[in-house]
Amino acid sequence: MTPSRTTPVRTVPLAETDGAGANMEGAGAAGVRWDLSHLFEGPEDPRLEQALTRSLESAGAFAAEYRGRVAELTAPELADALDAYEGVQEPSARAGAYAQLLFAGDTTTPRHGALLQRVQERGTEIRNLLLFFELEWVALGDEHANALLDDPALARRRHLLVAMRRYRPHVLSEPEERVLGEMANTGRHAMSRLFDEIMSSLPFPVEIDGETRELGEEEVLSLLYAPQRDVRRSGARGLTEGLRQNARTLAFIFNTLVHDKAIEDRLRHYGEPMQVRNLANEIEPESVDSLISASVARYPLVARYYRLKAKLLGVDSLADYDRYAPIPGAEGARSFDDARRIVLDAYGDFAPEMADVARRFFDERWIDAELRPGKRGGAFCASTVPSVHPYVLLNYTGNLRDVMTVAHELGHGVHQHLAAPHGLFEQDTPLTTAETASVFGEMLVFRRLMREETDPRVRLALLCGKIEDAFATVFRQVAMTRFEQSMHAARREEGELPIERMNELWMAANRPMFGDSVELTEDYGWWWLYIPHFVHSPFYCYAYAYGELLVLALLRRYDEEGAGFVPRYLELLAAGGSETPAVLLSRIDLDVTDPGFWDGGLALLEDLVIEAETLAG
Repeated sequence: MTPSRTTPVRTVPLAETDGAGANMEGAGAAGVRWDLSHLFEGPEDPRLEQALTRSLESAGAFAAEYRGRVAELTAPELADALDAYEGVQEPSARAGAYAQLLFAGDTTTPRHGALLQRVQERGTEIRNLLLFFELEWVALGDEHANALLDDPALARRRHLLVAMRRYRPHVLSEPEERVLGEMANTGRHAMSRLFDEIMSSLPFPVEIDGETRELGEEEVLSLLYAPQRDVRRSGARGLTEGLRQNARTLAFIFNTLVHDKAIEDRLRHYGEPMQVRNLANEIEPESVDSLISASVARYPLVARYYRLKAKLLGVDSLADYDRYAPIPGAEGARSFDDARRIVLDAYGDFAPEMADVARRFFDERWIDAELRPGKRGGAFCASTVPSVHPYVLLNYTGNLRDVMTVAHELGHGVHQHLAAPHGLFEQDTPLTTAETASVFGEMLVFRRLMREETDPRVRLALLCGKIEDAFATVFRQVAMTRFEQSMHAARREEGELPIERMNELWMAANRPMFGDSVELTEDYGWWWLYIPHFVHSPFYCYAYAYGELLVLALLRRYDEEGAGFVPRYLELLAAGGSETPAVLLSRIDLDVTDPGFWDGGLALLEDLVIEAETLAG
């Protein structure tokens, strides 16, 4: 069946940590928890079960009315059916969003996991009752379907219907689709949940000042940003040791999920592992290939920057644990209140409407930012359902990188909020444009900080931080995509992969990016084990590179047009997923189908490196 049109979780790829930073002391995010009562009052709220029951009963009624009749519907009747189809799924989607958020906030409470499992199982029941609708639609002959699509009555739904039909060669029979849906709950969904539970509770032994402490994932990752090299080294060793001790189980999860995908790809007649992701992203494989090739061709820029960083840090060469060492000048904790002020001011400078939406996340408790045991690591924004609002999860530790993470996730939140009128199926964009507002928000904050700062030393530190974020979002994500490609290919050719083989593939994908500028230690070979994107969303990563380079093009357009660009940008966000990325971006005169499009953004990254070299003297 086609992938879900509602993809509520967006994650941020900043460096190794997905948003981790220094330490929590003084950061000011303690007690900053979201209020999920906007969805449901709690796991025992009777409205939750009522929502699931309502969706199930409505799905049965929908099937009784429309099963076997889709080919007979006129365009106005099909439009009405789509409205009803969306209405059937809204209550269960609301319950699903709540269960996901509750579990993310505390993965250690058994009833949270049990609720998530129950909602997923009930969701499968509902989807199975509705399977016929999309299957009957995609089964229509092209002549009949095109005649309906040309009818003005379906203008608002045309993109959705066309998107469904792109999967026509890959859908199975209804009984087969039912089986795959049922088995997913004890297959990939269960493995994904197990991964989250393991990583949320994993202890990482770190020696600091002669004392061994057991830290959580976010805490140990934050040590990679410490000014002291010995602390960074200890953090890297602790991360490796924690992963190594659990590598057998984690590697089994990866092997199982990669093989599960291979089986489904074979059953659905997908030619290669990334094809289904490209279809969901509404992007041609040639465009993805050109993005990856253009980025790989610029790998020497990464090595050039890290050679500069070694000089700035006063070391002969960098080790992998030195990559995110702070450049002297931008250290110091920033409270959560500071982050709020910085982000809202930067958003308000660009468009007061954006700041007004972002402010609601703080004022109405749509954010969960504190560190606590059992909470999912990293950061994400969940769009939930259009009738409520998005929620943001952070693990705020107080450094500048965390401020950028706040800007990033609020960008997602603003995007999703503005696009909510398009409804459940088209509020969210494909991943290719899902990162637009988030990365744009980061750049707005960076530019404001650079405008306000007069100390050349601090300006250099800010600039280096932005370069490293951009490199993590472009080049590192491309390297991770190449690792995924090699891992999926090797699993299909060689069978279950030993941990050592997967470590080898990881290192082979990462070494070309750094050249001789960074020593990748043997420990680094284990660090693929904690990357959640590989587990939850295969081949998600290239969308980050797409989004970063797209935003650089948008910023260039903003610099050229000034205030006149703002309403066009807001219209782009408000369009959500109501059209393909190529069509939406063409409205602001950007041609992402041009293979040379990526070179413009990559050239701007080189300009940032040149500026850093100039400031460094």
